[in-house]
Amino acid sequence: MKAWATPLATATFVILAVTGSLMFFKVEAGIIKPVHEWLSWAMTAGVVLHIIANWKSFTGYFSRKPALSIIGTGIVVTLITVFAPAGDHQNPRMNMTKALASAKLETVAEVAGQNSATLIEKLGSKGMKVGQASMSVREIAKQNNIKDMEVLALIFDQPSKGQ
Repeated sequence: MKAWATPLATATFVILAVTGSLMFFKVEAGIIKPVHEWLSWAMTAGVVLHIIANWKSFTGYFSRKPALSIIGTGIVVTLITVFAPAGDHQNPRMNMTKALASAKLETVAEVAGQNSATLIEKLGSKGMKVGQASMSVREIAKQNNIKDMEVLALIFDQPSKGQ
């Protein structure tokens, strides 16, 4: 088990350290967030298997004060993280997205630096039906059986650098 538990824990640690650092600095390119979230499961498995494979050495830490202090601090931080109230501050992006989804297409077009006729044509080219510019993004999404975010993604989609 040691032959693959330790390399699994090490490899996933490297990936999570890099993706976590990028997320901390608000680098949200590519698939950083889903890789970070999903590989945390692989790291958890690797660490659990590593502990099992090295059980005798692991239990030895419980007789050393510095190790107990570090492990105890980790447990306290985990409990605080899970059970402490998050506070009154919400992510403003969520509020902005909700506001855009409930806004009329003509208003969203202005925010996007486009005109509503162009947006209606753009959405139509993607197979979406838009009755009129006075419809909200949410109404457009509902009419087309898709999510608000899918409509907003199409509206704010930037062409690739090659175009």
